[in-house]
Amino acid sequence: MVDLMSLENKKTGSIELPKVFAEEIDPELVRRAYLTEESKKFQLKYTDPLAGKRKAAELTKRRRSYKTVYGGRTRTPKKTMSHIGTSFSYVGAVAPNTVGGRQAHPPRAEKVLVKKMNKKEMVLAIRSAIAASAVKELVSRFHSVAELVPFPLVLEDAINQLSKTKDAKKALVSVGLGGELERIGERRLRAGKGKLRGRRYKIRLGPLLVTTDDSKITRAARNLNVTVKKVDGLSIADVSHAGEPGRLIIWTKGAIEALR
Repeated sequence: MVDLMSLENKKTGSIELPKVFAEEIDPELVRRAYLTEESKKFQLKYTDPLAGKRKAAELTKRRRSYKTVYGGRTRTPKKTMSHIGTSFSYVGAVAPNTVGGRQAHPPRAEKVLVKKMNKKEMVLAIRSAIAASAVKELVSRFHSVAELVPFPLVLEDAINQLSKTKDAKKALVSVGLGGELERIGERRLRAGKGKLRGRRYKIRLGPLLVTTDDSKITRAARNLNVTVKKVDGLSIADVSHAGEPGRLIIWTKGAIEALR
Protein backbone atom coordinates (compact mmCIF):
# COMPACT_ATOMS: atom_id res chain seq x y z
CA MET A 1 0.00 0.00 0.00
CA VAL A 2 1.08 3.58 -0.65
CA ASP A 3 -0.41 6.90 0.37
CA LEU A 4 -2.58 8.78 -2.12
CA MET A 5 -1.65 12.47 -2.02
CA SER A 6 -3.62 15.54 -3.04
CA LEU A 7 -2.14 18.53 -4.87
CA GLU A 8 -1.86 20.26 -1.47
CA ASN A 9 0.34 17.42 -0.16
CA LYS A 10 -2.36 16.01 2.07
CA LYS A 11 -3.08 12.32 2.46
CA THR A 12 -6.49 11.52 1.02
CA GLY A 13 -6.33 7.76 1.25
CA SER A 14 -4.20 4.80 0.26
CA ILE A 15 -3.93 2.65 -2.83
CA GLU A 16 -2.55 -0.81 -3.40
CA LEU A 17 0.42 -1.01 -5.75
CA PRO A 18 0.19 -3.41 -8.71
CA LYS A 19 2.32 -6.55 -8.92
CA VAL A 20 4.65 -4.85 -11.39
CA PHE A 21 6.29 -2.98 -8.49
CA ALA A 22 7.38 -6.33 -7.02
CA GLU A 23 9.26 -7.30 -10.18
CA GLU A 24 12.93 -8.25 -9.89
CA ILE A 25 15.23 -5.34 -10.80
CA ASP A 26 17.71 -6.28 -13.53
CA PRO A 27 19.95 -3.31 -14.47
CA GLU A 28 21.67 -5.21 -17.29
CA LEU A 29 18.35 -6.11 -18.91
CA VAL A 30 17.14 -2.50 -18.66
CA ARG A 31 20.36 -1.22 -20.20
CA ARG A 32 20.20 -3.71 -23.07
CA ALA A 33 16.56 -2.87 -23.79
CA TYR A 34 17.36 0.84 -23.84
CA LEU A 35 20.23 0.37 -26.31
CA THR A 36 17.94 -1.75 -28.48
CA GLU A 37 15.37 1.03 -28.67
CA GLU A 38 18.01 3.68 -29.28
CA SER A 39 19.52 1.66 -32.14
CA LYS A 40 16.32 2.22 -34.13
CA LYS A 41 17.20 5.92 -34.28
CA PHE A 42 20.62 5.36 -35.86
CA GLN A 43 21.06 7.02 -39.23
CA LEU A 44 22.72 4.68 -41.69
CA LYS A 45 25.84 6.20 -43.24
CA TYR A 46 27.45 4.71 -46.33
CA THR A 47 29.17 5.69 -49.54
CA ASP A 48 27.94 5.35 -53.08
CA PRO A 49 28.70 1.75 -54.16
CA LEU A 50 30.19 3.14 -57.39
CA ALA A 51 32.29 5.84 -55.72
CA GLY A 52 35.81 5.80 -57.14
CA LYS A 53 34.88 3.15 -59.73
CA ARG A 54 33.51 5.33 -62.53
CA LYS A 55 36.72 5.07 -64.54
CA ALA A 56 37.90 2.70 -67.23
CA ALA A 57 41.11 1.57 -65.58
CA GLU A 58 42.48 -1.70 -66.81
CA LEU A 59 45.74 -3.24 -67.90
CA THR A 60 46.25 -6.76 -69.16
CA LYS A 61 48.47 -9.27 -67.40
CA ARG A 62 49.70 -10.90 -70.63
CA ARG A 63 53.33 -10.68 -71.73
CA ARG A 64 54.18 -9.15 -75.14
CA SER A 65 50.66 -7.87 -75.77
CA TYR A 66 49.02 -4.50 -76.22
CA LYS A 67 48.84 -2.36 -73.00
CA THR A 68 50.35 -4.80 -70.53
CA VAL A 69 51.70 -4.31 -67.01
CA TYR A 70 55.13 -5.57 -68.01
CA GLY A 71 58.10 -3.35 -68.72
CA GLY A 72 58.69 -2.05 -65.21
CA ARG A 73 55.13 -0.92 -64.46
CA THR A 74 53.21 -1.69 -61.32
CA ARG A 75 50.14 -3.88 -61.50
CA THR A 76 47.91 -1.04 -60.23
CA PRO A 77 44.91 -0.47 -62.52
CA LYS A 78 45.56 2.60 -64.65
CA LYS A 79 43.48 5.05 -66.58
CA THR A 80 44.76 6.17 -69.99
CA MET A 81 45.18 9.93 -70.14
CA SER A 82 46.75 10.18 -73.61
CA HIS A 83 48.75 8.13 -76.02
CA ILE A 84 50.74 8.41 -79.26
CA GLY A 85 50.67 5.09 -81.03
CA THR A 86 51.58 2.54 -78.42
CA SER A 87 53.15 5.08 -76.08
CA PHE A 88 50.62 5.72 -73.29
CA SER A 89 50.32 8.18 -70.42
CA TYR A 90 48.67 6.60 -67.38
CA VAL A 91 47.38 7.57 -63.94
CA GLY A 92 46.39 5.14 -61.23
CA ALA A 93 42.64 4.73 -60.67
CA VAL A 94 40.00 2.46 -59.05
CA ALA A 95 42.51 0.83 -56.68
CA PRO A 96 42.36 2.09 -53.04
CA ASN A 97 46.10 2.95 -53.02
CA THR A 98 45.78 5.57 -55.76
CA VAL A 99 44.83 9.23 -55.80
CA GLY A 100 41.14 9.53 -56.57
CA GLY A 101 40.60 5.78 -56.22
CA ARG A 102 37.95 4.01 -54.21
CA GLN A 103 38.03 3.59 -50.44
CA ALA A 104 39.55 0.38 -49.18
CA HIS A 105 36.81 -0.58 -46.71
CA PRO A 106 33.97 1.95 -46.99
CA PRO A 107 30.82 1.77 -44.82
CA ARG A 108 28.26 -0.36 -46.61
CA ALA A 109 24.55 0.14 -47.08
CA GLU A 110 23.74 -3.44 -46.20
CA LYS A 111 25.20 -3.20 -42.70
CA VAL A 112 22.56 -3.83 -40.02
CA LEU A 113 22.75 -1.33 -37.16
CA VAL A 114 19.42 -2.07 -35.46
CA LYS A 115 19.67 -4.41 -32.50
CA LYS A 116 16.97 -6.96 -31.81
CA MET A 117 15.34 -8.09 -28.59
CA ASN A 118 12.57 -10.54 -27.79
CA LYS A 119 9.20 -8.96 -27.04
CA LYS A 120 8.91 -10.75 -23.71
CA GLU A 121 12.36 -9.51 -22.73
CA MET A 122 11.40 -5.94 -23.60
CA VAL A 123 8.22 -6.18 -21.51
CA LEU A 124 10.22 -7.64 -18.64
CA ALA A 125 12.76 -4.80 -18.91
CA ILE A 126 9.99 -2.18 -18.73
CA ARG A 127 8.49 -3.91 -15.70
CA SER A 128 11.91 -4.06 -14.07
CA ALA A 129 12.46 -0.33 -14.65
CA ILE A 130 9.04 0.47 -13.19
CA ALA A 131 9.87 -1.58 -10.10
CA ALA A 132 13.16 0.31 -9.74
CA SER A 133 11.29 3.62 -9.79
CA ALA A 134 9.78 2.68 -6.42
CA VAL A 135 13.18 2.21 -4.73
CA LYS A 136 14.20 5.51 -3.20
CA GLU A 137 17.91 4.60 -3.06
CA LEU A 138 18.01 4.02 -6.83
CA VAL A 139 16.03 7.13 -7.74
CA SER A 140 18.08 9.39 -5.45
CA ARG A 141 21.17 8.69 -7.59
CA PHE A 142 19.74 10.85 -10.38
CA HIS A 143 16.98 12.95 -8.81
CA SER A 144 16.40 15.14 -5.78
CA VAL A 145 13.86 13.16 -3.73
CA ALA A 146 14.88 14.02 -0.18
CA GLU A 147 11.60 15.82 0.52
CA LEU A 148 9.35 13.04 -0.73
CA VAL A 149 7.63 11.28 2.17
CA PRO A 150 5.53 8.65 0.32
CA PHE A 151 7.41 6.67 -2.26
CA PRO A 152 6.47 6.08 -5.04
CA LEU A 153 4.57 9.33 -5.38
CA VAL A 154 0.90 8.83 -6.34
CA LEU A 155 -1.27 11.93 -6.88
CA GLU A 156 -4.96 12.43 -7.41
CA ASP A 157 -6.31 12.64 -10.94
CA ALA A 158 -6.97 16.35 -10.38
CA ILE A 159 -3.48 17.07 -11.69
CA ASN A 160 -4.69 16.12 -15.18
CA GLN A 161 -6.87 19.24 -15.27
CA LEU A 162 -4.02 21.70 -14.73
CA SER A 163 -3.44 23.67 -17.93
CA LYS A 164 -1.10 26.44 -16.75
CA THR A 165 2.56 26.10 -15.95
CA LYS A 166 2.36 28.13 -12.75
CA ASP A 167 -0.37 25.82 -11.40
CA ALA A 168 1.61 22.69 -12.26
CA LYS A 169 4.75 24.15 -10.64
CA LYS A 170 2.82 25.06 -7.50
CA ALA A 171 1.40 21.54 -7.24
CA LEU A 172 4.80 19.85 -7.74
CA VAL A 173 6.48 22.11 -5.20
CA SER A 174 3.77 21.42 -2.64
CA VAL A 175 4.26 17.63 -2.91
CA GLY A 176 8.00 17.94 -2.29
CA LEU A 177 9.52 18.32 -5.74
CA GLY A 178 10.87 21.83 -5.31
CA GLY A 179 14.47 20.64 -5.22
CA GLU A 180 13.95 18.52 -8.33
CA LEU A 181 12.50 21.45 -10.25
CA GLU A 182 15.54 23.54 -9.30
CA ARG A 183 17.86 20.75 -10.44
CA ILE A 184 16.27 20.36 -13.86
CA GLY A 185 15.91 24.13 -14.26
CA GLU A 186 19.67 24.50 -14.62
CA ARG A 187 21.19 24.16 -18.06
CA ARG A 188 24.83 23.94 -19.06
CA LEU A 189 26.58 25.22 -22.15
CA ARG A 190 27.57 22.32 -24.35
CA ALA A 191 31.23 21.81 -25.18
CA GLY A 192 32.24 21.37 -28.80
CA LYS A 193 30.63 22.02 -32.15
CA GLY A 194 27.18 21.02 -30.95
CA LYS A 195 26.70 24.67 -30.05
CA LEU A 196 26.64 25.45 -33.77
CA ARG A 197 24.13 22.72 -34.59
CA GLY A 198 21.01 23.67 -32.70
CA ARG A 199 21.89 22.05 -29.35
CA ARG A 200 23.69 24.83 -27.54
CA TYR A 201 22.61 23.78 -24.05
CA LYS A 202 22.48 20.48 -22.22
CA ILE A 203 19.26 20.00 -20.26
CA ARG A 204 18.98 17.50 -17.42
CA LEU A 205 16.48 14.67 -17.58
CA GLY A 206 13.52 15.48 -15.35
CA PRO A 207 10.76 13.39 -13.78
CA LEU A 208 8.08 11.50 -15.65
CA LEU A 209 4.38 12.03 -15.01
CA VAL A 210 2.32 8.98 -15.94
CA THR A 211 -1.37 9.63 -16.42
CA THR A 212 -4.43 8.49 -18.31
CA ASP A 213 -5.38 11.93 -19.68
CA ASP A 214 -2.58 14.15 -20.94
CA SER A 215 -4.66 16.66 -22.89
CA LYS A 216 -4.14 19.56 -20.47
CA ILE A 217 -1.24 18.71 -18.19
CA THR A 218 1.13 18.30 -21.14
CA ARG A 219 0.88 22.00 -21.94
CA ALA A 220 1.35 22.92 -18.29
CA ALA A 221 4.44 20.75 -17.79
CA ARG A 222 6.33 21.35 -21.03
CA ASN A 223 8.10 24.47 -19.69
CA LEU A 224 9.11 22.66 -16.48
CA ASN A 225 11.11 19.92 -18.22
CA VAL A 226 8.63 17.34 -16.92
CA THR A 227 7.74 14.56 -19.36
CA VAL A 228 4.09 13.52 -19.52
CA LYS A 229 3.16 10.11 -20.89
CA LYS A 230 0.05 7.97 -20.99
CA VAL A 231 0.24 4.74 -19.07
CA ASP A 232 -0.55 2.64 -22.14
CA GLY A 233 2.30 4.14 -24.18
CA LEU A 234 5.30 3.75 -21.88
CA SER A 235 8.64 2.73 -23.39
CA ILE A 236 11.91 1.72 -21.81
CA ALA A 237 13.30 5.20 -22.52
CA ASP A 238 10.46 6.72 -20.49
CA VAL A 239 10.71 4.59 -17.36
CA SER A 240 14.53 4.45 -17.17
CA HIS A 241 17.11 7.18 -16.69
CA ALA A 242 18.94 6.90 -20.04
CA GLY A 243 19.18 3.13 -19.69
CA GLU A 244 19.79 3.08 -15.93
CA PRO A 245 16.98 1.97 -13.57
CA GLY A 246 15.89 4.68 -11.16
CA ARG A 247 13.93 7.41 -12.94
CA LEU A 248 11.64 9.54 -10.80
CA ILE A 249 8.07 8.70 -11.85
CA ILE A 250 4.98 10.54 -10.63
CA TRP A 251 1.86 8.39 -10.91
CA THR A 252 -1.75 9.43 -10.98
CA LYS A 253 -4.42 7.33 -9.33
CA GLY A 254 -5.88 6.35 -12.69
CA ALA A 255 -2.47 5.27 -14.00
CA ILE A 256 -1.86 3.02 -11.00
CA GLU A 257 -5.26 1.39 -11.47
CA ALA A 258 -4.59 0.90 -15.17
CA LEU A 259 -1.39 -1.03 -14.40
CA ARG A 260 -3.30 -3.84 -12.71
